[in-house]
Amino acid sequence: MTGEWIGFTSVVGPLILLCVFFWLRFRARREMQETIRAALDKGQELSPELIDRLGHPKAPKDRDFRLGVIWIAVAVGIAILSFAIPEEEATGPLLGVAGFPFVIGAAYLILNKFAKRED
Repeated sequence: MTGEWIGFTSVVGPLILLCVFFWLRFRARREMQETIRAALDKGQELSPELIDRLGHPKAPKDRDFRLGVIWIAVAVGIAILSFAIPEEEATGPLLGVAGFPFVIGAAYLILNKFAKRED
């Protein structure tokens, strides 16, 4: 019975997360359109630059650093989990799995280091 639940949750869990992500993005865009409509109904004039900024918000300057730290934290968490499991056969594969988010985090930190900053 537990094997069936593991398969079910491994398929349904990510689908639910994707649905929530797309629904939240849809809702944010709809609210943005309602805000623009309300401003136009009140007679305010919106410049093309303002509409472009509203539609495509600028990413924070330290976004790469934040993502790098998060990915490395995920890798450290997986590595700690590998040592917490009492079976010795699980340590090697989980450390291998932890290597992937670690490399992604390191790449983000390198991108942060060499990114051109506009003040």
